[in-house]
Amino acid sequence: MRDALKAGTTTIIIPAGGTEQSGPHMALGKHNARVKALAGRIAAALGDTLVAPVLAYVPEGSISPPSGHMRFPGTISISDAAFKGTLEGAARSFKRAGFTHIVLIGDHGDYQNLLKDVANQMNREWATMPVRAHFIDDYYRVTQTAYVQALRAKGLSDSQIGTHAGVADTSLLLAIEPDLVRKDRLEGAEAAGSGSLGDPRASQAALGQLGVDMIVTKTVAAIRKARGEKP
Repeated sequence: MRDALKAGTTTIIIPAGGTEQSGPHMALGKHNARVKALAGRIAAALGDTLVAPVLAYVPEGSISPPSGHMRFPGTISISDAAFKGTLEGAARSFKRAGFTHIVLIGDHGDYQNLLKDVANQMNREWATMPVRAHFIDDYYRVTQTAYVQALRAKGLSDSQIGTHAGVADTSLLLAIEPDLVRKDRLEGAEAAGSGSLGDPRASQAALGQLGVDMIVTKTVAAIRKARGEKP
């Protein structure tokens, strides 16, 4: 890290993932595997960027009584305060190391506003300093917009695409780390109470690659814009 900073590295990405159930056909830690791989590709495209360790424990809902994904074994949830405190500590650590652009991205929808809050808090704290925190919402938003539209253009229905562990989610993981998908369990994964909100049977790595390319392209452009670079 010392040598990278001396060589001109200015930016570090703090990737937030999450440990939650994703039906019977995907291993726990989908978000962690995905954000690690995608952050690496984003950093490589930027060329002057490193990637911090993935935050694998994130807010996932109420533990007692359990709500959302906490109703299924394997999900881990922490409080909003614990999550924000970890992000703030990491950001301050990287500022101390010498980074001038600290980027927050998240692979899970429920804590996007918390990432934004932390970036805003850091920037208030650093108002007179030549360092900035950047919450890049394009990273997650593209999975809910352009990627879904691309899947519809391929003839997939909204019930197939799903909002959790359907074709969209499963195809992304197939494109990034296929060993985390149990193809023999795709049949029946759409059943009520399985933990899936979508029908993953039509999932393919090629469909997921559409999303991968969009996420990387959009996020790289957003980071460059946040750093004040011209298009």
